Amino acid sequence: MENSGLSANSLQIMRAKYLLKNEKGEVSETPEDCFQRVAKTVSSAEETPELRKLWQEKFNTLLSSLAFLPGGRTLANAGTNFPQLANCFVLPMEDNIEEIFEVVKDSSILKKFGGGVGFSFSKIRPKNDVIAGTSGNACGPVALMKIIDSASEIFMQDGKRRSGNMVVLSVTHPDILDFITAKKDQKTLPQVNYSLGVSDAFMKAVSKNLSWELINPRTGRVASKVNARSIFEVATAMAWENGDPGMIFLDRINRDNPTPHLGPIEAVNLCGEQPLLPYEACNLGSLNLVKFLKGKDDLLKIDWQKLKKTVEVAVRFLDDVISAGHYPLAKVDRMVKANRKIGLGLMGWADFLIKLKIPYDSKEALMLAENLMKFISKNAHFSSAQLGKEKGSFPNFIGSRWQKKTKTMRNATCTTIAPTGSISMVAGVSSGIEPLFALSYYKEVLDGARLPEVNQDLMKILNTKDKRLNTKNIINGILKYGTIQHIKQVPEKVKKIFVTAHEINPVWHVKMQAAFQKYTDNAVSKTINLPNKATVEDVEEAFMFAWKLGCKGITTYRDKSRENQVLNIGEASSHNETRFRESIGQTISDKCPNCGKKLTREEGCLKCHSCGYSACEL
Repeated sequence: MENSGLSANSLQIMRAKYLLKNEKGEVSETPEDCFQRVAKTVSSAEETPELRKLWQEKFNTLLSSLAFLPGGRTLANAGTNFPQLANCFVLPMEDNIEEIFEVVKDSSILKKFGGGVGFSFSKIRPKNDVIAGTSGNACGPVALMKIIDSASEIFMQDGKRRSGNMVVLSVTHPDILDFITAKKDQKTLPQVNYSLGVSDAFMKAVSKNLSWELINPRTGRVASKVNARSIFEVATAMAWENGDPGMIFLDRINRDNPTPHLGPIEAVNLCGEQPLLPYEACNLGSLNLVKFLKGKDDLLKIDWQKLKKTVEVAVRFLDDVISAGHYPLAKVDRMVKANRKIGLGLMGWADFLIKLKIPYDSKEALMLAENLMKFISKNAHFSSAQLGKEKGSFPNFIGSRWQKKTKTMRNATCTTIAPTGSISMVAGVSSGIEPLFALSYYKEVLDGARLPEVNQDLMKILNTKDKRLNTKNIINGILKYGTIQHIKQVPEKVKKIFVTAHEINPVWHVKMQAAFQKYTDNAVSKTINLPNKATVEDVEEAFMFAWKLGCKGITTYRDKSRENQVLNIGEASSHNETRFRESIGQTISDKCPNCGKKLTREEGCLKCHSCGYSACEL
């Protein structure tokens, strides 16, 4: 392993999550072996021995260079006895007891092999509604969420990835207020993320302070009328209080639905970046942006030609994953292969901007985000169209939106921005499109020792920009607070480049998400970070702004609003240990199920910095 070229942290994560182990639990392959295993398995989908050999070599080069990495299930499961290569799925939830528990069973099968599952509960009859042929009353969507949560508790998936669920409920449902407040007790529903499914009509009703009809999904009749703004205010108050719920903008999602003839999209995956039809699956991978810079430190430029060529190989890789993978449910197998959706995204955006000396919260960064994603999407679509000529379009092409635009298209969707929880840690870059969470960490290593780590790009600037700077004092200040904004010795230009998540106005978080969403087929995973002093009105503004700018969903988190604060930036404790306060989101517990160390919610994803455990996986 020492010759792999990976950092010590990356190796640790690879060992814990992706490298195969023998019967004794000992690691039995190197990272090189892992990448070769994945490349060989995925290239087996090619039609001839010559093509398989050609693309195996190209895929192996792609992975081993860390210019692109697929989702965690592909890295972990390719070439094994559990060849489920997709990270997450969406299943339908119908309003009868037989189908409900059939879906519970199906979702449990998918979780057994490492998948998270999304649901829409909008068809479930409300609490206390009648049940034909019995004297009992319906339990409603919230009680069903508890069933899903309990069923998920048994699937910790080897301690490597939790068994997650995303539940969406239409804002027209009579139980919407109970749904919004379902996690008032922060210990409730630890295995469930949840979001309101809202329409443009609802958001307009909120804006105009109009009444809103709640409709019984069983009868289609109006059950009651409430003020739309009252629903919105309860939702934003709960999001202010502890980060849940989020909002999913269903009309915006369905304007991009590539296969409207198959029905509307009503649910998303665990982190919200992949809107899916029932029985579809996530097949995602991310480009490591740092690998597409060329030139010397002060004259770095984007290598557009290299990026274009890599997109071409990555699109083929993700398409081959669909054919090479095994789906434990026949309905999933049919639906996935009928639409062949892929989601090529990116990671390392914050590092990319820093190396180009562009502040995250700037117009220049927004323009670059749009141009970059436009370039990636354009080339991904071209590559998919070329694959369509070679291998045939996705089976549901006829009747799709693509039929009006092109003669061939291999994949119904091509691009997605995922949170890249673990794979960004393997690549050694920042997560997805998030800003840096902090400029320093303490890394727990062997025997419980804790070693400080300071952002290497910052260290490089501090060590070369001005020799008169007292670097030692600056580092001490960074370790104490996780930021440089309070350090007078640091030049203002450097402070603007190295801005961290809580130092960015929430409006810029939303603008950045919208900039990437403009040229992304699916959706964008992002957390809108708010300082502890933020008000409910600030959350309301972020939700409304996200809808107006064309985002497909929004998740917020106010610093220290959760009871379990795990990641700390700040003063040393009474035991003289620098602790990190949690900055973004909830924790399931304060211990990593894989190694027992403390968990953090960083950059929209639950992580362990000691072993690489990630709830997001990607």
